[in-house]
This record gives sequence, C-alpha cells and structure tokens, in this order.
Amino acid sequence: MSLIITDECINCDVCEPVCPNEAISQGVEIYEINPDLCTECVGHYDKPQCQQVCPIDCIPLNPDHRETQEALMEKYIRITQG
Repeated sequence: MSLIITDECINCDVCEPVCPNEAISQGVEIYEINPDLCTECVGHYDKPQCQQVCPIDCIPLNPDHRETQEALMEKYIRITQG
C-alpha cells in the first residue's frame, strides 16, 4: 500500500523533505502523497520516513492503494531506474 496524509495534518513541513521518492507535495489545504510514487520507503529504508518524523501520527496506510511488498519493490526499481 501507499501511504496517505489525513486531515489531521498541521502542515509542519517535516514529511516532504524526508521522502526519498519525492511523493509528498503541498496540496490545497494539507500535504498529499502521490500513490504512484510512494513505496513506503521500500528500497530506501526499513520504515516509512514520513511516518517516523510526523509529530501527530497522521500518515496511515492508504486502503485505496493496496500493494504487496513485491509490488512496492517493483515500483521502487521503476522509479529509481528512471
């Protein structure tokens, strides 16, 4: 699965710079995660970095974008190989 940022987001700006895939960007009201770029940091780190730095824990798994670990790794390879 990719991750999603919920309405509890306070726009603290800490998640965007730690995303290795540049999947996080400022939306209209809160930050948003592009599910086509989010790999839950698979291929980069053991844990999603945005979840690690979020001070209010508003970045859960996105139930609308279910993916296996293998699919996340394939996405990582596709993204990093350009």
